[in-house]
Amino acid sequence: MEQGKHTVQSRWFAGKDKGNMRTVSNEIGGKRDFNTRTLDGQAILLLAVQALLGTANALSGTFLPIYLWKSSQSFALVGYFNLTQFVVSGLTFWLAGKWVKEHNKMNSLRFGVALSGLFYFVVLMLGKAAVTYAVPLGIMIGIGNGLFWLAFNVVYFEVTEPGNRDRFNGWAGLLGSGAGIVAPWISGWLITMSKGERGYHIIFTVSSIIFAVAVVLSFWLKKRESSGTYEWLHGFRQLREPGNPWRHAVPAIICQGVREGVYMFFVGLLVFLATKNEGKLGNFSLVTSLVALVSFWLIGRMLKPERRRAAMLIGSIAVTAVIAPLFWPLSYTTLLIFGIGTALFMPLYIIPMTSTVFDLIGSTEDSAKQREEFVILREAGLTVGRMIGVAAYLLVLPYMEDSTYVVPGLMLAVGAFPILGWWLMRNLVGKAAAQGRKETETSS
Repeated sequence: MEQGKHTVQSRWFAGKDKGNMRTVSNEIGGKRDFNTRTLDGQAILLLAVQALLGTANALSGTFLPIYLWKSSQSFALVGYFNLTQFVVSGLTFWLAGKWVKEHNKMNSLRFGVALSGLFYFVVLMLGKAAVTYAVPLGIMIGIGNGLFWLAFNVVYFEVTEPGNRDRFNGWAGLLGSGAGIVAPWISGWLITMSKGERGYHIIFTVSSIIFAVAVVLSFWLKKRESSGTYEWLHGFRQLREPGNPWRHAVPAIICQGVREGVYMFFVGLLVFLATKNEGKLGNFSLVTSLVALVSFWLIGRMLKPERRRAAMLIGSIAVTAVIAPLFWPLSYTTLLIFGIGTALFMPLYIIPMTSTVFDLIGSTEDSAKQREEFVILREAGLTVGRMIGVAAYLLVLPYMEDSTYVVPGLMLAVGAFPILGWWLMRNLVGKAAAQGRKETETSS
């Protein structure tokens, strides 16, 4: 489907005209808007594509670690699979950056979605033999995730503005939570009712179909013209520059990744181990996602840049405090209390964190021009953090049988990193948006 060409300047992209600062939107002549909270058609369509991806992953991704563990009875294999996909995803960001910046970011997005769908099809075909190919499968899904999220984050930056970035992130979290309410519950019910491989085969098939639909829908996203030359070591140079705000932002992003690296797969595995029932895991996801949906909706509507710092502090402390129930005897009830608390308070941390980092990308004309490189720098931080988290998981595996406090100790150790992340980001949260607003008011 042929798409029209559009300029790639972000709404945060500033240019100079007759010596005065001016701002350029996706449509020539537009201005950065710090007040509007309305999302345009392209932003809504991008949310729809993300929602489909989230639904497909919620259907199958929630149960993939369970499937691998049941087939192998190995916690280490699950860890190495996730470590592989994290590393490969980060490398894909860096290597594909040249394609996205200089050629076609929309094809990167579509190919990433298609490859993710192919991944579940291959798992379906391999069946229990998938555990033999855990590392190659990790490479496949890592490439798919890397291609999609690189393009998605660049396009997200281009279709949002400082005034509506928190709302976009709130809607993204709300839709992700909505998918998490229904999809895992259906998957858990199917797997439980089928009493064997058939349930897994059904959900892997449906996920592949949903990924295909997402690819088709993505063709209605407008083609975005590429400009500039990709700088391979741009991120490294930012970290070497004294006083550069990214020297604080990247360590904070690493802290976010440390927690994600373990929580993304181990929480679901703990629920299954405590219940030995996929249906219970589906119910767990239904309840926690429902809470997260309401929380993301409320916070996305109410949060403004000037409130980000306080919200992020409250969120970081709260998501650490709710780990306490894991020190009680491990059961479905204690895990549910932990899950509900996390779902309730995580939006307070993750929305300001994400919005602030992308505001930082668009804080100056030069940084907006290098948006692809900065998106890759952000992903590099997440990748390093996730690798640290999974490494910690693999290191404590031999001691899990020695004490009932090993697992909750691990969850607390990696789960407390958001507090350090807030401390590192405390002087940046809301600052980029405030500076941009001041600049705009001065020039007008």
